Amino acid sequence: MSIYLTLKQECYNANMQLPKLDLVVYTFGNVSAVDREKGVFAIKPSGVPYEELKVEDIVIVDFDNNIIEGNMRPSSDTKTHAFLYKNWKNIGGICHTHSTYAVSWAQAQRDIPIFGTTHADHLTVDIPCAPPMSDDLIQGDYEHNTGQQILDCFVSKGLNPEEVEMVLIGNHGPFAWGKNAAKAVYNSKVMEEIARMAYLTLQINPNAPRLKDALIKKHFERKHGKDAYYGQGC
Repeated sequence: MSIYLTLKQECYNANMQLPKLDLVVYTFGNVSAVDREKGVFAIKPSGVPYEELKVEDIVIVDFDNNIIEGNMRPSSDTKTHAFLYKNWKNIGGICHTHSTYAVSWAQAQRDIPIFGTTHADHLTVDIPCAPPMSDDLIQGDYEHNTGQQILDCFVSKGLNPEEVEMVLIGNHGPFAWGKNAAKAVYNSKVMEEIARMAYLTLQINPNAPRLKDALIKKHFERKHGKDAYYGQGC
């Protein structure tokens, strides 16, 4: 029996949520899950339809993109996942989709403004959109450079990936991450819904104002602050 079975199962379960949550069509998406102690992560194999995917198909890769276990080619986005795991030590899962509304904002090359409390329940800033990749990086190690593109965006905007667990890649699409693969998928769905709400907001009122600071602070801290009171606690 594989020593990575638990990790593969976590990765499989998270990937199977993508079609259920209407975050993918066909095979346009992938989720990975990391095991820091073993120095590896599990990721969906490239181009395998979700209805055909099995736990044993999940590929185990190290942070240098070497296949450790698996008979299939890993996701074409594997190098992006590896780059982020290497550089952001406290994330445990990554999700990439081509969900409709998030991709639309990415194609428009726009941050998603914080218009309402649903957004503020999850983060206190606009969802950032990284600028489109330069031609020389596109012609280079593209998937690795996508990870660099995300990192550069966060550095330039002074963002902490443990506080802002989602990003748009200009002209490409969304990436999200979290403490594990399930949280990465959760954040992907949240981002898609926020993207949809923001789009509809601007259709109703093109001059809709940004959510005021007092409401941002209140809604974020009631879920994530030291005196948080949302939910049932531990």
